[in-house]
Amino acid sequence: MKTHTFSLSKTHGHRLPRNQRGIALITTLLLLLLLTAMSLTMVLSVGSDMLINGYYGNGRGAFYAADSGANVVRQEMVNYFTNNYNPAFDAVNPPFTGVVGTNSGTASQASTYINAKYQGPQTAVSGPSGSWPGKFTLGAPVTLNLVSSSTTKDANNKINQYTYVYSYSLSSVGQSQGSEAATLNDQGTLKFVANLTSSNTSLLFSAFGTFLNAYGDCSAPFVAGTMSGPFFTNGQWNFGDANALGSATKYDFQDEVGQVGSNVSYWHGGTCDDKPSASDSSNGSTIAPTFEDGLKLGQQAHTLPTDSYSQEQAVLDGIGNSGGSPSNTQLNAILKNASGTAYPKTGASSGVYLPYTIDPTSGAKTFIGGGIYVEGDAAVTLSPSGTSGQVYTIVQNGVTTTVTTNPTATGAGTTTIQVGNGAPTVINGVPELKDPSGAVMENATMLYVDGNISSISGPGEGAGNPALNNGVALTITALNNVTITGDIRYTSEPVTTANGQLVNGVAQPADTKIDANNTGQVLGIFTANGDIQMNNKQSDGNLWIDASIAMISTNSTGGWINTGPHINTLNLVGGRIAMQAKSGNTTTRNIFFDQRFAAGAFGPPWFPSTNVVNAGANGNSPPTASAKRISSSYVTASK
Repeated sequence: MKTHTFSLSKTHGHRLPRNQRGIALITTLLLLLLLTAMSLTMVLSVGSDMLINGYYGNGRGAFYAADSGANVVRQEMVNYFTNNYNPAFDAVNPPFTGVVGTNSGTASQASTYINAKYQGPQTAVSGPSGSWPGKFTLGAPVTLNLVSSSTTKDANNKINQYTYVYSYSLSSVGQSQGSEAATLNDQGTLKFVANLTSSNTSLLFSAFGTFLNAYGDCSAPFVAGTMSGPFFTNGQWNFGDANALGSATKYDFQDEVGQVGSNVSYWHGGTCDDKPSASDSSNGSTIAPTFEDGLKLGQQAHTLPTDSYSQEQAVLDGIGNSGGSPSNTQLNAILKNASGTAYPKTGASSGVYLPYTIDPTSGAKTFIGGGIYVEGDAAVTLSPSGTSGQVYTIVQNGVTTTVTTNPTATGAGTTTIQVGNGAPTVINGVPELKDPSGAVMENATMLYVDGNISSISGPGEGAGNPALNNGVALTITALNNVTITGDIRYTSEPVTTANGQLVNGVAQPADTKIDANNTGQVLGIFTANGDIQMNNKQSDGNLWIDASIAMISTNSTGGWINTGPHINTLNLVGGRIAMQAKSGNTTTRNIFFDQRFAAGAFGPPWFPSTNVVNAGANGNSPPTASAKRISSSYVTASK
């Protein structure tokens, strides 16, 4: 075997060309440079994208902050209106105020409030920790203008809905994390609808200081003076100047005055103007009554009581609900005189009867009704008995019948009836007002006279001779005329009767309630078919009446009239309700409204009432609201 040996020598070995020396290094460096450049390009690209996304995100965040701010401010506008409407709005008093086409009234108040509240930066977006922050501020003051104000009316031509449309303009500047800001300009309308409801409620006529049913335009002017209590007429009021009245006395109405008519009559001497206003100037004279609680025109008429049957029926059952006058048979079944004889089935011409039963075994007598029934004309004198009892002295054709009620604190008590000097008949129980719901009003009496009351008075003249005891609630009703011949006064006056009178050591104006004197004492005098007449028999020439007096029904022309001698000073503590005004023939007349009657719920028992349609009762419900965006635009800018 042969062995071969190979060797490489500088001469015979493989060698690279000289011009290729270092090419690999250069290539490597170039590749490295390329990779570096690509990396830098990627870094720059990513950084640019991040910057662009950041700017975009901040810009959108600023926009949403501005949009959120616009929504916040718009809702604040709505809240202001729904929280600041007139809660007593009705068919006369609107929920909002203002002049169409202007920034006035409620709109002005709302814009002032909002511009002050959002003066500085406000948080536009709130959320959990780490959420995107955003703030907004108003770019310009908010503006609000009343575009339209309209009403709708019901079948009785009374307003039952108010509708308001306001235009708004706002500019909201939003900002998020960066310096970008977005301004959103927003315009639109706000619409508010306030609905009224109508409800029927029963209102005692004693709620009026004065009520006149028939009072036509350009009738004789109303007597001037200071008048308290609500005034109302189903017609329209007539006022006169000094020439028309014959005196310079001014009209001063201390409570609300209302009427059905849309005009008021003003007498300037012998000339009458009809105007839908609270004052009038003509022929060199001005008539401007003071309406301390306002004058309301075009009101709903008050319905009149149809008859006195409920008062007559109240004697029998203490309730008074009846579809007509009780028949002789019904009277016979319940009424008895002092000797126990029932009211004749064939009727009677005179006599005093009470509703009571007689136990056939024990003979015990029990009062079951609401009062005293007098058949025929009668004269009546009222006087207190003890601390809570009441005496009714009734004279007919020279025969005197005395009825005395003596209630007790436990609700029991007795009623006594006596004819002349005969033996008294004692009956267990006293008259009561029995509400259909089951409630009972103790010591409430109906004195019904089926004829004329020829005379009614207290036991004598002056405050020292009261007619009605504390705690006694009484209504006296006559089928025909009632004639007042002397003072009829409460034992304790429930209101002040002179300006400056002290109540708990403090001087008070007239007709201020005296709570310490309010024992529930109340008197009503009512006739459905006649007049309440004054024929004063007192030596001092003055007359004082504590009562709400009513001469009213659909078929009468009743009024309050003086048929006797001239009266020097006439004081009425209560109110008067009449079909029409009649002559008083009095030098000074003072009517002090019994403020306990003001709400229309408290008054004499079984007193005539009216059904009042409360058009515009709103139940304190705020108006409903809706917002409409008409146009919006926005711009962005770096701050």
